[in-house]
Amino acid sequence: MHLKAFEKLGININKNYGNITCSCDKIIGEKIDLDFPSVGATENAILAAVLAHGKTIITNSAREPEIIDLQELLNKMGAKVKGAGTDVIEIEGVKKLKDVSYNIMPDRIETGTFLCMAAMTGGTIKVKGVKPNHITPVIHKLEETGCKFNIGKNEIEMQAPKRLKAVDIKTTPYPGFPTDMQSIFATALTTAKGTSMIVENLFENRYKYTQELIRMGAKISIEGKTAVVKGVRKLYGANVKATDLRGGAALVMAGMVAKGDTRIENIEYILRGYEKFDEKLKKLGMNIEMIH
Repeated sequence: MHLKAFEKLGININKNYGNITCSCDKIIGEKIDLDFPSVGATENAILAAVLAHGKTIITNSAREPEIIDLQELLNKMGAKVKGAGTDVIEIEGVKKLKDVSYNIMPDRIETGTFLCMAAMTGGTIKVKGVKPNHITPVIHKLEETGCKFNIGKNEIEMQAPKRLKAVDIKTTPYPGFPTDMQSIFATALTTAKGTSMIVENLFENRYKYTQELIRMGAKISIEGKTAVVKGVRKLYGANVKATDLRGGAALVMAGMVAKGDTRIENIEYILRGYEKFDEKLKKLGMNIEMIH
């Protein structure tokens, strides 16, 4: 989808033995119809189009808050982008952009991760500097598990029950339940009371992390895009490997409640999406050490 969008804008794509080379004399505004509302493809198309000649229209664009944030940054730099947050975005090409200072939005997936960690451990947490409306589906699902919330303008306070209740989840494009929270939430449900069903509608091969959780005592069965999670009383520490960013964070979460020590390899995946992760977790009382 990324490359198809580039080609629509007059960019020549050369794929050769695992390398991709993109080149053109100039980028020409055009209508881009995305097959799927991909966040990355939408962002890439916007970035390519801001300095294009003429107008670009992106249909079936992603509606995530990150797209709105990108639009606000680019417009502050002198771009002419409108429609972010809807499924049609228009970009009028400009000749140049200017330097600006900009505060990016808080990370909604990091917020969701910390809430799920507190939920799984039966704790209480207050997360500040967040936008609660960005993670409404996650909050609603945590409420279904038995968590209680006190939500302010820029903070979320949550109190978890001693043991979560099982819930069912289906991932969908924004504003639905985010696919990036799927592995995090599913891990919280491994020790919940009852059986949960997870349906991953956005990405293939997003259940690799479950094999590592099974090594820790979780009861998870996969069939196609559906995962059935039967809650167990206890997980057990093991040597496991992060298979991707969110799956890696999920393993850290499982290690929080597991009996014994958990050692996680391939943590470069985790560090790609969580800044000072170990320091923040230590503040929450977790016994964690990063070994370089």
